Amino acid sequence: MTKATASNSGTTWQALVIGRAGMDLYPLEEGGKTRDALGFSADMGGSAGNIAAALGRAGAQVGLITALSADAVGDFVRQRLAETNVAQNYIQTSEASGRTSLALAEVRNHDCEVVIYRNNAADLHWQYNAAVADAIADSANLIVTGTSLISEPSRSATLAAMQQARAKQCKVWLDLDYRPWNWPDQAATRQIYQQAAELANVVVGNQEEFAILTDQLTEFIKEFTAQQKIMVVKGGAKGANIYMPGKHLQTGIYPVTALKPYGAGDAFLGNLVADYTYTQDWEQAVAAASAAAALVVAKRGCASVMPTNTEIRELQQEMTMTPSAKWV
Repeated sequence: MTKATASNSGTTWQALVIGRAGMDLYPLEEGGKTRDALGFSADMGGSAGNIAAALGRAGAQVGLITALSADAVGDFVRQRLAETNVAQNYIQTSEASGRTSLALAEVRNHDCEVVIYRNNAADLHWQYNAAVADAIADSANLIVTGTSLISEPSRSATLAAMQQARAKQCKVWLDLDYRPWNWPDQAATRQIYQQAAELANVVVGNQEEFAILTDQLTEFIKEFTAQQKIMVVKGGAKGANIYMPGKHLQTGIYPVTALKPYGAGDAFLGNLVADYTYTQDWEQAVAAASAAAALVVAKRGCASVMPTNTEIRELQQEMTMTPSAKWV
């Protein structure tokens, strides 16, 4: 299936993604620990970069809104974005002291340690401007990752972008993407998350992330869906639950042998947005998103292994989602 293009959606962009993109380093030995590594392979990582790459590999017209450092690491990310068909029209260059994020991630499914360096992170330096506002007005979807809300100027810029999207009928997807580093405390995080959730049409996260958003998840779901909004609660190996006004979709997974535990959520969201925008069919979109997640956890890397539509179809022909999706 070819995903939506400018002509399908009536806009230039199928999606714009806000947040971090950086360099990931993986020990060359699969199953090995970082402390024992004799060498590393590299890929682009970061939640927003991965989600944008997932959309780009799925054939979507997608752009990334962020800031990168003017150095070799920033150049690496720019090059990988180009390789995954992600437009760079709205990527800014951070001030001289800002640095693009770096992560060291082990390629093992259990006891997998991921160390992330975000000292004065470049992506938290991006600023809302007229070019970004115009782009959002010409996009079908805006995907916001929670780490973009950590500090200024990124926090105010992100909230302004969400307000612009709502004003221009651009659907806002909030990926909670909770990372405890750099957040001052849980109370402050909850306040900002709830402010952002008010501006979102769809909120996505796992159980732990939703626990940061609210202590009363059941009541929150009722109130949120009563506003004609949607919640996507990811459950990893247990599948996902999608809550919408008056109905609830439970989904399973494609049971592959996982090589690592990370990257699946980004593949899932990118393909969920791409497929739903094109088909307007939640069951079909979730199936494609779940297949994409399965393909990514079974391989080394993140952005570079985001699947194409052909790869997703091939997996779906080889195996069945277990358990199958059902409305409850």
